[in-house]
Amino acid sequence: MLNLTQRTAAAWRSVQRLAAGMATVSDAKIGATKVPMSLLEPNAYINYQRIEDNLAIVRERLKRPLTLSEKIVYGHLDDPVNQDIERGTSYLKLRPDRVACQDATAQMAILQFMSAGMDTAAVPTTVHCDHLIEAQVGGAKDLQRAININREVYDFLATATAKYGLGFWKPGSGIIHQIILENYAFPGGLMIGTDSHTPNAGGLGMVACGVGGADAVDVMADLAWELKCPKVIGVNLTGKISGWTSPKDVILKVAGILTVKGGTGAIVEYKGPGLQSLSCTGMATICNMGAEIGATTSLFPFNNRMADYLNATRRSEIAQYAQRFSHNLKADEGAEYDHEIEINLSELEPHINGPFTPDLATPLSKFKNAVEKNGWPAELKVALIGSCTNSSYEDMSRAASIAKQAKDHGLDTKSKFTVTPGSEQVRATIERDGQMAALENVGGVVLANACGPCIGQWDRRDVKKGEANSIITSYNRNFTGRNDANPATHAFVASPDVVTAMAFAGDLRFNPLTDSLTGADGKPFKFDDPSGNELPPRGYDPGQDTFQPPPADRASVLVAVDPKSDRLQFLKPFAPWDGKTPTDLPILIKAQGKCTTDHISAGGPWLKYRGHLENISQNCLIGAINAENGEANKIKNQITGEYGGVPQVAAHYRDHGIKWVVIGDHNYGEGSSREHAALEPRFLGGLAIITRSFARIHETNLKKQGMLALTFINPDDYEKVRPSDRVDILGLESFAPGKNMTLVAKHEDGTKDEIPLAHSFNEGQIAWFKAGSALNLMAAKAKARAEQAAQQ
Repeated sequence: MLNLTQRTAAAWRSVQRLAAGMATVSDAKIGATKVPMSLLEPNAYINYQRIEDNLAIVRERLKRPLTLSEKIVYGHLDDPVNQDIERGTSYLKLRPDRVACQDATAQMAILQFMSAGMDTAAVPTTVHCDHLIEAQVGGAKDLQRAININREVYDFLATATAKYGLGFWKPGSGIIHQIILENYAFPGGLMIGTDSHTPNAGGLGMVACGVGGADAVDVMADLAWELKCPKVIGVNLTGKISGWTSPKDVILKVAGILTVKGGTGAIVEYKGPGLQSLSCTGMATICNMGAEIGATTSLFPFNNRMADYLNATRRSEIAQYAQRFSHNLKADEGAEYDHEIEINLSELEPHINGPFTPDLATPLSKFKNAVEKNGWPAELKVALIGSCTNSSYEDMSRAASIAKQAKDHGLDTKSKFTVTPGSEQVRATIERDGQMAALENVGGVVLANACGPCIGQWDRRDVKKGEANSIITSYNRNFTGRNDANPATHAFVASPDVVTAMAFAGDLRFNPLTDSLTGADGKPFKFDDPSGNELPPRGYDPGQDTFQPPPADRASVLVAVDPKSDRLQFLKPFAPWDGKTPTDLPILIKAQGKCTTDHISAGGPWLKYRGHLENISQNCLIGAINAENGEANKIKNQITGEYGGVPQVAAHYRDHGIKWVVIGDHNYGEGSSREHAALEPRFLGGLAIITRSFARIHETNLKKQGMLALTFINPDDYEKVRPSDRVDILGLESFAPGKNMTLVAKHEDGTKDEIPLAHSFNEGQIAWFKAGSALNLMAAKAKARAEQAAQQ
C-alpha cells in the first residue's frame, strides 16, 4: 500500500499531468477556462486572466523580479498602467475578489452599506455568525442560548444578506476563517475581511487582509480598495518539521523575532524547502497569527499540500486551475525582500508565548525557568484548544492522540479542558472519526463551533476577577483580560499539542518532551510524539447544512430593524469639518503603554451592542491606562474639574460643543480590526488621535470615520504632552499629503511646547476628513450621480 506521502506525491503528479493536458489542448488564454471561486457561487469565476494581463504591464514598468505577494497584489490593481508602485510609499487602488464579514462587525458594515444607497453587493460577500456565542456549559446548549439572546441581530443579518445578495452562514456553522478556508479561499485571490485574522486564507495562497467595515463597504459598493503598497518580509524555511514541533511554533518564533509591530506595513511571505513539511491547514495557522505582528497579511506559495486540501474539500477543479497558473503563484527567481528571516524547522523547538502579549516567545526547554523567575502562577487552571487559529482536523487528531495516551494510563486532565471545533464540518468529522470522544473521555468540554473564549465570549466562573491565575490556549491573542475579562489572568499561547499535554500535568512547568507523569498504576510514563492525519481518510462529513444563499427574489425582502432596539441603530452622518483651525482642545486621555482595540472598544459582554453606535460608545477607551494616575476609566473633566469615566467625560465635551484629542503611545490600536474603536471616538466628539505610532488597520479606520490620525515626528515628544494641557493643531487649513502639522501644547503653568506632527493622509483621505467621513463622501457622490442621471 502507498503511504500518505506517496499518495500525496502521486496525486500531485496526477494534477500536473491533467493540467499539462489541459494546457496542450489549445493555446487559449487562461481566462478562456471558467472555474467558479466556490461551489456555493457557481456564477462568480476566478479571474486569473486579470492577474496575467496586469502583470504583463507591471513587469514592463518595473523591470525586476516580483515576489509572490507582489504578483497577487499588483495583479489586482485597478489601473496598472498609471498606478504609482513603490513599496512602503504608494497608495494602491485594488479590486478584491471577495469580502467576508463576521457577525459582530457585519452589523455596522451592513448599516453603512445601506446608507450608501446600493441594492446589491458588487463582489461576492458572505456574513458568518461566530462572535456572539458565549461559552458557558457546552456546545448545543450554548448555541441555543445564543440564538435566543441574539435573535434580533441574527434576524437583521439574515434579512439584510438576503436583501443585498450576500451569503449567510447561520449560528453554529463555525468560525469565519475556517469556513472561508473550506469554501471560498483560492490560490492567487485577493480578499478583505472585517476581522483581523482574515490572513488565515494565506494558507491557501490567497492575499487576505483584515480591514474595518468601511473598507468592506467600499468594495461592496464597487469602489477600489486602497492599501499602502506593502513592503515584503521573506521567511525562508529549511529543514523539516517533526515531533512535538508544529506549524504554530513557526509563527510563535516569528512573533518573538518581529514583535507585535515588526510586520506593520508589510506582507510576510514564506518560502523555502521547509514548506513541503507543512500541511495546508498548518500554513493557515501561521498566516492567521501573523496578525499579531501587525502584518498586512501572510502568504504561502501554491504547492501540493494546498492541492490536497482543495481536493479534500471538493474543489479539485480549482486545484487543477491553480496548477496551470502556478508560474504566478510563486515568487520569481531573484525576487528581493525588504527583510529576510531564516528558520530551520529541523532545529525549531516548541514555543510558548506570553503572558499579556503574543510576542514574548520562550522555547519550551526554557519555559519552566521563565515561570519560576518571573513568578507567574505555575498552577494551570484551564487549557483551551481550538479557535480560528488551531481547529483543523489535523490539530484535533494530534490532540486526541495525546489524550488517548493519557487515558491508556488511566489519567484525566487535572486542569479544566475545553475544545472548540473550527467549523460544523470539522465537528461532524471528528465526532464520526472518534477524536471528539477521545477528548471528552479525559474531561474535555466541547464548545460551540464559534470564537468563544478566544474573543472573550467566556462565562468563566472558576476564579474571581482580580485573582492571579494561569491559562494556556492554542489561540492567537492574549492581551490583558482578553479571554475572560480578568486582568490578573496570565494567558499563554502554544500549539494544541503542548496545551493538551499540559492539561494532564496541571502545571506550567511541565515539559512533555522530557518530563514524566504518573499513571493510575503508580508508574511513570512519558508521552510519545503526537500524531494524526492531515486530512480525514474517509473524507469530510459536512454535518448540518447551515448556509443560507441569497433568494432569487430579493425585492420583497424586508430588513428587520426595530426602531426601539438597543442592539441595532441606523447611522446618522457625521458633521463635515468646519474649516476652522482647532484651538484650546482638551486632552481626553493621555493613554500610557499598550492600548489595543480591546482597550479602546472592549469585547466580551459589549459585543451585543456592535450594531448600536450610541450604546457601544459607552465602552470607549475604558481599558486605556491614564498616564496621569495609572488608572483605567478615570479621567479629569477639564470643564468641571471632576473625575469620571472616559465615555462620560467625552460625551460632556461633545454636548458642550468642545472637540477633544487623545494622546497615544506606540502601536496604538493594535489587535482586532473592529472599526468601533474609530467610530466611538468620532461619535463622542473626538477630532484627533495623536500617537507615537499606529497599527495599520486602526489608522485607516480612523481616517475612514473623518478623524485625524497624527504621529509625533519625534516619538519622545509624547513625553512633552501633559494630560491637563490644552492644545492647538496648526496647519489644518493647508492640509496636504506629506505636509506636517504642529501641535501647540499649552501647559497649566503658562508654558507651552510646539511639537511637529506627521500624517500619512493622501488626497483622497483628506477628502474623507473634509466631508466628515468616507461614507459621507460616497453618499454625496452617489447623490450627484443620481441627480445627473435624472437630468439626462
